[in-house]
Amino acid sequence: MPRPTGRVLTLLELLQSGGTRTVAELADRLGVEGRTVRRYVGQLTDLDVPVESVRGRYGGYRLAPGYRLPPLMLSDDEALAVLLALVAGRRAGLTTAERTASETASAKIRRVLPRHIARRLDTLVEALAFTEQSGGFETLDTPDAEVLLTIADAVRHRRPVAIRYIDRDGRRSERTLHAYGIVAHAGRWYVTGKDAQIGEDRTFRLDRIADPRTLPGSFEAPAGPGPAQRVLSAFATAEYRHQVTLRIQGTVEQIRAHLPASVARLEEYAPLAGEERATERWLRVELRVERLDWLPLVLASLDRPFVIERPDELRDLVIALADRLTSSARQA
Repeated sequence: MPRPTGRVLTLLELLQSGGTRTVAELADRLGVEGRTVRRYVGQLTDLDVPVESVRGRYGGYRLAPGYRLPPLMLSDDEALAVLLALVAGRRAGLTTAERTASETASAKIRRVLPRHIARRLDTLVEALAFTEQSGGFETLDTPDAEVLLTIADAVRHRRPVAIRYIDRDGRRSERTLHAYGIVAHAGRWYVTGKDAQIGEDRTFRLDRIADPRTLPGSFEAPAGPGPAQRVLSAFATAEYRHQVTLRIQGTVEQIRAHLPASVARLEEYAPLAGEERATERWLRVELRVERLDWLPLVLASLDRPFVIERPDELRDLVIALADRLTSSARQA
């Protein structure tokens, strides 16, 4: 149970967020009764914090306008969430022409953080990468702080890290990872690196990792693609239930607008012997997916000629969609 002093500070934080807070709302947030809220308000006023009482149906408590906030106090998790949001906001393009507001805000937060926390968060920022489908600050989930910070430290110092992992089927395993980098992609955080037991590169979701421990030793970072590109390649080549191969007539940009690099691999299509060479460019598209039911609508939205090489099940789904659309058009 939080101590009374901790609840008083939480009350101050709630009031600092702005607006008028009802007694019922504050009591619910603090987990206390209304009379206890009033006692906590009295303690704040004894400390010369100008809490105003607002009468009426929607009355409650608020801070006096113009009240200067006390020094910033953040827990490790809170500081991590704020800095991740600022970094992701810069990545999403929320910047000014010269110095960004997010950069100055980050600097202010770092100045008031304890030195050991600031160092760990700086290490984290250095270890981060973003894909084109990473999303903005409002879409990224913040993972467990200790998991994120421990793995970021392992990335920076090239140290092996032991993890416990739960895969998408619920299987649990213990692994030793040589982590190359942490990547934000499609609203989630991932770590990419070499699984030391099998000697192959793997990509793991951070929210499925528990109990990370840095191990003795070190490793050399491999040459080649960066962490973000490795994550995209891992998604494009992952083993899924269905392997799909298409030929689509169009440009890379036209196809990527509907089938991004995280979903599909593209390569130039060379006509086989006896096939007529088309005047327009064709690309071969390969996907690995768990479900096929979403693909017919994507192919229709492309508005480009396409050929389904495999599987036959996808061809049947596209034909069924065409039949439904034709039937609907005739009834209109």
